[in-house]
Amino acid sequence: MLIKKYLFLLLFGVALSNPFTAQANFDFNANCFKAYQAVFELRLNTAKQLIAAEKRVHPDNSIVPLLENYVDYFYLITSDNKLEFDRLKDRYDDRLDRIEGDKDKGSPYYLYAQAEINLQWALLHGKYGEYFTSAKAVKRANSMLNSNAKKFPGFHLNMKGIGLINVFLGNMPDGVLKSALATFGISGNTQKGLAILDKLAENLPKSSFEPFYEEVVFYYAFTLTDIVHSPQAYAKTMKFTQRISDSSLLKSYLQSYVCLKNGHNEEAIAILASRPSSDVYADFPYLDYLTGLAKLNKLDLTAATYFNRFLQGYKGTNYIKSANLHLSWISILKGDIGSYMAFAAKVKNNGYAFIEKDRQAIADAAAGVSNTDLLKARLLFDGGYLNRALAVFAGKSAADYSGLKDRTEFYYRLGRIYDGLERDETALNYYQNAINSGKNTKFYFASNAALQMGKIYSRLKDKEKAKTYYAMAINMKDHEFKNSIANEAKQGLKNLSD
Repeated sequence: MLIKKYLFLLLFGVALSNPFTAQANFDFNANCFKAYQAVFELRLNTAKQLIAAEKRVHPDNSIVPLLENYVDYFYLITSDNKLEFDRLKDRYDDRLDRIEGDKDKGSPYYLYAQAEINLQWALLHGKYGEYFTSAKAVKRANSMLNSNAKKFPGFHLNMKGIGLINVFLGNMPDGVLKSALATFGISGNTQKGLAILDKLAENLPKSSFEPFYEEVVFYYAFTLTDIVHSPQAYAKTMKFTQRISDSSLLKSYLQSYVCLKNGHNEEAIAILASRPSSDVYADFPYLDYLTGLAKLNKLDLTAATYFNRFLQGYKGTNYIKSANLHLSWISILKGDIGSYMAFAAKVKNNGYAFIEKDRQAIADAAAGVSNTDLLKARLLFDGGYLNRALAVFAGKSAADYSGLKDRTEFYYRLGRIYDGLERDETALNYYQNAINSGKNTKFYFASNAALQMGKIYSRLKDKEKAKTYYAMAINMKDHEFKNSIANEAKQGLKNLSD
């Protein structure tokens, strides 16, 4: 495999000599390639050592600031630490200045490297709520990549960023970041972006750009899963990651995350259990959090071990509230209300609320002790254990649940289960009951039921009913997840008209 990669690198160098004419100042040589590969296996200290060696031997190589930025980018992803983000973000301008000052402005890497650094920091700034700074970086990256694509149409790496920007902007929910981008006149096209990324994932292995394949797959997998919620996310991710080496911790992360998000829970557990583990890899406590989620989805209460390990080893910002919420759920399933109260208090008092998972944890904890049936069904459904989830409600009706919230959730959970089992008519009936019961509540059940009905009718080619329910999901206000549900419904409407 390594010989094959170096062969591709050799071919890559030949390809750049004609027609791109890469000069020594942008020298993606064998040592730089080894550093790049180390980054994408999450061997970040190894990458740092290789980059330091490159700086000593070739101090003017302008690929170095790009590689340094990759290291910081993945360090911030794996550590998820805002204090580290604040410490490192000042390196952004310095790296751009080093590249911009390079005399080799005729290289395809001149604009590409600057665009990549801008795009990476745009994603990081957006993650921490610095929306205007993020928008400016997206604008710069977009302009540079499109200009570079015109100058060097055969330099296919341009399309990675162009595809990502199109998906990201085309599917962006209403909010501060979208407004900031609108001031710069930037828009995107989700389907165009997905088509670009899919084409790259299919074709890079057959080209001289093969060494950059893993990066394309990294971005493509997350756009499919987190941005567009594609039903093809699992199949495409597993297909495209198959050829990546098992020594890559990033591969384990990608596969387990996508499996977990798409109901392939047993596979997620197996991948996480067999992930590469040694001191050469970046510290990545989030993988313990994912293991906890996967274990709890099958009602395996040893999940507590992994949530506690995450909380003990994690120095970051996010998922602290969510981990404590899941520990409170384990207490409910054990019948230990005293422990539940202690963990619910930690949800309120510990951690931050930057991300939706943690904001939802606050809402879930504030709602009080969950009904055990509803909690079990929720977890089993998330794990893809649909028949086990259905069995939880055997012989039960809405009358068995007290309170409007629990009755609405009963209808909603059954709708989701029957939807997953592809029993459309039964699912539609339960979803409609959830809407009727909960449309005036602050909970997300009714709105998401309307969204799921829109998806079913869209699948059944009943455009009018699909439009009706997508519009209903958009028009329900003042409930949990309103932005993400409304945005997904808007994309559903857009897909109907395409």
